[in-house]
Amino acid sequence: MLRGLVSAGLIILSLALGACATTSYSAYFDTNPDAPYTLASGDRLRIIVFGQDSLSNSYAVDGSGHISMPLIGSVVAEGDTTASLARKIEARLRAGYIRDPRVSIEVEAFRPFFILGEVTTPGQYPYVNGMTAQTAVAIAGGFTPRAYKDSVDLTRTIDGHPYTGAVPILQQVKPGDTIVVRERYF
Repeated sequence: MLRGLVSAGLIILSLALGACATTSYSAYFDTNPDAPYTLASGDRLRIIVFGQDSLSNSYAVDGSGHISMPLIGSVVAEGDTTASLARKIEARLRAGYIRDPRVSIEVEAFRPFFILGEVTTPGQYPYVNGMTAQTAVAIAGGFTPRAYKDSVDLTRTIDGHPYTGAVPILQQVKPGDTIVVRERYF
């Protein structure tokens, strides 16, 4: 009887430890479709200041996460949504330049994604809205004959820290992600 209890205890313990050892990608890579897009280096923005044609233009988010506009100079864009950046710009313009500024911002071009490994043409590509890892592979010319086709390694920077994990081929990709297609073992 004691032997049976010990065996049952070991089975339960091994199942519990096995569940702990499995790292789920979902903690880092599941995307909330309703989450607003946050800006980062490499994004190109179309900023319109109503009634001020000389301020309305395309602006790139530079490597330090800033945009530079006439009159107000450098503005931090990294980590902001388009709406929050518009409010920042309005506040800076209101502080001595324009009485009641109205600013509209849209993302003109998203930062690129990167794909490496067992694809025909690895490299940097423009992001396409709604993209999955499978779509990214297609953009890179498809799989090579040695490619593992069920999952890919995805690296995404979240709150300034890079996270890498194996994800299914239908995983949503975001701008700035790096995808690595592994080689399969025969």
